[in-house]
Amino acid sequence: MKKVGILLLFVGLLIVLWSGYSFWDQSKAVTHEPEVVQKNHPGWESTVEKKTIAVEEEESKSTYEYGEKAAMLSIPRIGSTYSVYYGTDEDSLKKGVGLHESKWTVTPDENGHVVLSGHRDTVFHNLDQVEEGDHLYVEFNGTVYDYQVRKIWITDEDDRSVIVNKDEPTLTLTTCYPFDYIGFAPERYIIQSELVSKETPLRK
Repeated sequence: MKKVGILLLFVGLLIVLWSGYSFWDQSKAVTHEPEVVQKNHPGWESTVEKKTIAVEEEESKSTYEYGEKAAMLSIPRIGSTYSVYYGTDEDSLKKGVGLHESKWTVTPDENGHVVLSGHRDTVFHNLDQVEEGDHLYVEFNGTVYDYQVRKIWITDEDDRSVIVNKDEPTLTLTTCYPFDYIGFAPERYIIQSELVSKETPLRK
């Protein structure tokens, strides 16, 4: 029994160490600089609902390999900027936030549904700070897309109504829920927003 207890203790220690390493590794994909993020996006505090706009799609589309860095996500309310990688396979999500690639989703330079996912115990651990009316900014191929949060809700992990086709430019953030759940979380935390402006920032 003593040997079994020691073995279980050792396995538990390995799990804790691995979890700690994973958190540290994925945290490198997040830059927490509230003053910088908020300064870079003036008007982020205005929660007055703005009109949804369409994207003027270009003929040539950029292509990415799975796991390749594709965009940056900024959330002024949290004060953080996140590296976004193409794909939501496990290898991509280990790097940071993942950009869904499917028949229902698109990249930000297209009209449709952009979906970003991240682990709730690493990159998206404080996503519950976001409020309705907040602004989320995605920089993709040199253009900054400003999305305003319309709805936040919690749903079952098997809900198939979240990642679907959208006619209007929509950004959805997804992560597991509850945030403090130990083990495989049974629900999903959803933040859905719509495109309200876009610009190409001047490079210094």
